[in-house]
Amino acid sequence: MAARIKKGDTVIVLSGADRGRRGEILQMFPKDDRAVVQGVNIAKKHTKASGMGSPGGIVEKEATIHVSNLKLVDPKSDKPTRVGFRILEDGRKVRVAKVTGAVIES
Repeated sequence: MAARIKKGDTVIVLSGADRGRRGEILQMFPKDDRAVVQGVNIAKKHTKASGMGSPGGIVEKEATIHVSNLKLVDPKSDKPTRVGFRILEDGRKVRVAKVTGAVIES
């Protein structure tokens, strides 16, 4: 199956505590249909001190979010959009924003 959203895309959160927030996808987990989005779904992780180099404490880190709660931001209109696919004249398959028809560069 072709990926509708990829690492580096700007997305908007549709539901949950961070609804309406925008961020860039930092990491994708396609087997689990989850993604890590910058500044979204922040979780606190308690870490143990490991020697002199890294002290222990509470670290805030982005947790994964399901891709069904994300929507790609259209590069042309800067609004959320669905993603479609189109075959260009040179034979390349590209992602296309459904709202404006703009090609989404990967």
